[in-house]
Amino acid sequence: MSTSEDPLLEVRDLRVRYGRRGGPVAVDGVSLSVASEETLGLVGESGSGKTTVARCVAGLLRPGAGTITFDGRPLGRAGRRPPELQRAVQMVFQDPRSSLNPRMTVAAIIAEVWSTHPVTAPEGDRTEALHRLLADMGLDPEVASRRAGDLSGGQCQRVSIARALAVRPRLLVCDEAVSALDVSVQAQILRLLVDLRGRHRLAMLFISHDLGVVHQIADRVAVMHRGVIVEEGRTGEVLTAPRHAYTRALLDAALDLDDSVPGEGTADDKAGV
Repeated sequence: MSTSEDPLLEVRDLRVRYGRRGGPVAVDGVSLSVASEETLGLVGESGSGKTTVARCVAGLLRPGAGTITFDGRPLGRAGRRPPELQRAVQMVFQDPRSSLNPRMTVAAIIAEVWSTHPVTAPEGDRTEALHRLLADMGLDPEVASRRAGDLSGGQCQRVSIARALAVRPRLLVCDEAVSALDVSVQAQILRLLVDLRGRHRLAMLFISHDLGVVHQIADRVAVMHRGVIVEEGRTGEVLTAPRHAYTRALLDAALDLDDSVPGEGTADDKAGV
């Protein structure tokens, strides 16, 4: 993790309401930061506002107030961001199946990304580059010719991560990226994200309702409840000595925090489960 004092991502006093003016508050004055190569876990139950924060950072939702900056530059809506900022911040969604066009092949999905951002397209043989990218995700080359709708949930999420990494981002926003997967596949995807973070020097904003999951991947954790952050700190400190009652309640509901991300893949994992 970077020790730089200047954050890569900085969110200040973010406020979002549901619906029109006067609607219920989804996010109420949230401030957070993520350093280069750091993973911040943003945790809370359904309806706490954490996904709303993630969508604002990704540019999919316009906040009512507050500022979001990336490397000191303001982040607006995704469609209005300069190409370099569009590439720099990429999102991995909760439902891997619905985030991909089921009729498109994996090769076409990645080719579309490279066509949109040609500066990131590989020189030379793109098929070979695609196979290398898939191998980085733990997927066999033959997956390239398969349609997304024919893949398993774990394979779809690996392809979604490959699509994000194809444009060489600096920050991944992972919105409940493992919650829709079987427990065994969750561990594989978490292990993959940990590995990719190190190899690609990525920062991550990792959204989850499960402190047990966040414990396995995050350097720091921020706990959201009813639109505000109620506790924040180093992951180990927050999880071993929580100060807020809501954090303690989440801990009581979490899985065994002694579990860690395994270092070696299983046979199924290496086969692209």
